[in-house]
Amino acid sequence: MTVPVEIRDAGLRFGERTLWSGLDLDVAPGEFLAVLGPNGSGKTSLLRVLLGLQELSSGTVRLAGGAPGVANSRVGYIPQQRAMDEGLTMRGTDLVGFGLDGHRWGTGLRGLARRRKRVAEAVAWVGAESYAGAPVGRLSGGEQQRLRVAQALVGEPEVLLCDEPLLSLDPAHQRAVSELIDARRREAGTAVLFVTHEINPILSYVDRVLYLVNGQFRIGTPDEVMSSETLSQLYDSRVEVINVGGQIHVAGAQSALCEDEPHHIGETV
Repeated sequence: MTVPVEIRDAGLRFGERTLWSGLDLDVAPGEFLAVLGPNGSGKTSLLRVLLGLQELSSGTVRLAGGAPGVANSRVGYIPQQRAMDEGLTMRGTDLVGFGLDGHRWGTGLRGLARRRKRVAEAVAWVGAESYAGAPVGRLSGGEQQRLRVAQALVGEPEVLLCDEPLLSLDPAHQRAVSELIDARRREAGTAVLFVTHEINPILSYVDRVLYLVNGQFRIGTPDEVMSSETLSQLYDSRVEVINVGGQIHVAGAQSALCEDEPHHIGETV
């Protein structure tokens, strides 16, 4: 069986600065991996590597048996939620269809009837039938993000890369989008790498955590990584982690609060 994500002895440097090195990671089919860390720790850069937008300084990476990049149609990508221009007249179904037409990460799908069927199935899967025919600029942020999930899944990917997909969403829409991603990986065995600044909305779904900080990293279950002992070692400073009612609260080193770097996919860190 092909391992969805294989990273071997990977390192990434910018000049004299090392974001991480010696990273070995396999993500299994159906596994949900959360990628955490403070500003500038390299979470977005890891996604750029997996998307084929950034070369490693050392080591290798393979996704779904192939090289990273737009040619790998077995990789889906969900970006951060960003409001679209209210005047944008493109329909929701058109947005979803980009995942099949070679726009960014998809590849073309021959046959209009088959294409329409796949788009309709993806729209139905995220529960967007009632508004998928409307201009996306008139939809709410939560509705737009559901359609972005459908766009990422319409190509039936083996790997789903998520870049802060809950950012700027209210708790109800955070829960809805998280549930959709979790349902997909359980039903189809899709491997999920979920970059986030806040683990609590997805904590019940996460199998393992990759925590990046200060050129170092830890990989393990949420209980193993999100602990006072582990985070204190990583930050070389006392960090307190408290679990209250199934929610993780971190206090201590300010950067340990898991605030994400304010970078987009096109940026460098």
